[in-house]
Amino acid sequence: MQQAGLIALQGDIVALTPLGRERMRATARQRATAPSSGGTLAGRDLENVVVETDGETRLVAFNHAESPLGQLYRRKGTDGKPFLSVEEFAAGERLRSDFTRGNLMPRLGANWETSAAGRNRTSGNGTVELTDAAMAARLRVEKALNAVGPELSGVLIDICCFLKGLETVERERRWPARSAKLLLKAALGALDRHYRPQGSQSKPGRGGIVQWGAADYRPSVRV
Repeated sequence: MQQAGLIALQGDIVALTPLGRERMRATARQRATAPSSGGTLAGRDLENVVVETDGETRLVAFNHAESPLGQLYRRKGTDGKPFLSVEEFAAGERLRSDFTRGNLMPRLGANWETSAAGRNRTSGNGTVELTDAAMAARLRVEKALNAVGPELSGVLIDICCFLKGLETVERERRWPARSAKLLLKAALGALDRHYRPQGSQSKPGRGGIVQWGAADYRPSVRV
């Protein structure tokens, strides 16, 4: 990009050149005026959805074509009903949000934030210092995956967080065809129960099991 004249180095700061800014505006105009199909921009499947971030609710544009979970959520079966429920889809997106906020995604390129700001955010042991929000997000991800269990947490990470397709997961894990979709639904159900324990227990027809025991069973109490 520097050789093409799009960016310039000013000490430790990376800045756009006038040519770079013009190229960025031209790209934005091209994307905005791209021919649409079925009411969506080319290469996108946009829908306005309501999300909750840090206790605030706002309306954002969600690209279903970006997420395999979003594509599966929009897909309907032969009976005309969606394969995933709204609660299951929301649980997967919540896990993905915490995964991203916790900086758990692998870095695929240079860390421009560190070089541009001119600050060294690496501690003495070589680990990057995390903000309180990022650390809290990591703890939420850890609790959620522990609640789901090791048998189902892997498919959640692959599809919801790393955005791998169902066929890719089945090929990498050597699973039978169409098995990833069923395991994903089971994992999302367990994840939803973790995020909404009271809501899952209050559903009609689901009586919570307190414990197993014989008719004359009496619990022991330690003083």
